[in-house]
Amino acid sequence: MKIFETITETQLYLQKNKNDKNKIGFVPTMGALHQGHLNLVKQAKSENDIVVVSIFVNPIQFNNEEDLLKYPRTLQKDADLLQKVGCYIIFAPNEKEIYPEPDTTIYNFGLLDKVMEGKFRPGHFNGVAIVVKKLFDIVMPDNAYFGEKDYQQLQIIKSLVKQMNIPVNIIPCPIVREVDGLAMSSRNMRLTDEERKVAPFIYQILLQAKGKMNKLSPKEITQWVNRQIEIQPLLRMEYFEVVNATTLLPISNWDDCEHAIGCIAVFLGNIRLIDNINLI
Repeated sequence: MKIFETITETQLYLQKNKNDKNKIGFVPTMGALHQGHLNLVKQAKSENDIVVVSIFVNPIQFNNEEDLLKYPRTLQKDADLLQKVGCYIIFAPNEKEIYPEPDTTIYNFGLLDKVMEGKFRPGHFNGVAIVVKKLFDIVMPDNAYFGEKDYQQLQIIKSLVKQMNIPVNIIPCPIVREVDGLAMSSRNMRLTDEERKVAPFIYQILLQAKGKMNKLSPKEITQWVNRQIEIQPLLRMEYFEVVNATTLLPISNWDDCEHAIGCIAVFLGNIRLIDNINLI
């Protein structure tokens, strides 16, 4: 297992592999790895000669200081998990390595970063874009893998790559769920036992919403989902939107687009959880 902490040593090692014509797959993470991350790594391994996983808790994408402080940091456990699935290269820099000086870059994603997550977490996606651009410049991967649970982030990164003409293929990977349907997330480990029992309700509601498409309009489904969340005392809705999967803008009729997705963010106690489901 190679754990690199500096940009220089990471690039020196990867350059040797590039010189040998090895294809590089990249999985950027903030650590606290779970099976969802490992599935990304496994897919990357199947499609590339070597795989690099970055582990960096990016401070500039957090809107909540407490959330940043409480974000789990489990590097040794993460390294052990990666070794078990055959990934032996980790880039784990500290904050000063990535941000020797404050980065004030402002990206323009049009409306992509203004809705849903962007509406409730202003500046979040700009922070994501800054760090992802830096990581791409360091690793210079052929392929980079992102989970569809963070669907809006995935669309932002696709836009970033197109805008900046970055020579990398963005590979979306399906949501990985627990047996009871809860979307895997590093935040799940912060749920209390009682909260964890309630958490699968989120996905159950999404599935039921999908089943009502033939009877209800997008607006009516949105209203129905809101009512169901209100019934559960431990859950607090932040948003549920039925959107065009490409533009992320709300749709009013099912024939407004070829691919619609339902996106949700709720608070379970103090923990914010997101999920989504393909509708059409």
